[in-house]
This record gives sequence, structure tokens and C-alpha cells, in this order.
Amino acid sequence: MEYNYTDEMKTRLRKIEGQVRGVLRLMEEGKSCKDVVSQLSAVRNASDKAIAQIVAENLQQCILEEQRAGGDTGKLVQQAVELLVKSR
Repeated sequence: MEYNYTDEMKTRLRKIEGQVRGVLRLMEEGKSCKDVVSQLSAVRNASDKAIAQIVAENLQQCILEEQRAGGDTGKLVQQAVELLVKSR
């Protein structure tokens, strides 16, 4: 199956990329640990949201395809939950 990642998702990841560059800049400028960790927390939160969105959109697509094929969607949901748990 081919996955379709939206422009919105790619934009979200580009913002995360910018946040990471910002963290590196803070480190290069010798900013405080508090500032660096605060920004890294923001990166982590943004990454978690991106992961959740990717899994949710993929799950929706997979469930629709599985239903069309007359298959069991329960396994797909379980796999999505395991993927989210593993990502943490």
C-alpha cells in the first residue's frame, strides 16, 4: 500500500526541523540549560503530535481498505496502538 502524506504534515515536520535548528543555535550561543531543555520539550511535543496524526490518518486509510476487502479491522487498531506506545 502506498501512503499519502499531506502537505500539512510535511509543513508540520518542517516546523519541527526549524525548532531543532533553533535548539542548536541556542547551544552554539551558550544559552542556559533551561532554555535548551524548554525548546527540546517543545520539539518533543511537536513530534508526538506529528506521530499521532500520521498514525491516525494511516489507520483511517487502512481501516477503509480493510473494510472494502471484508477483513477484520481489529488487528489494525491493535497495531496502531502498539505503534503509538512504541513511539514513546
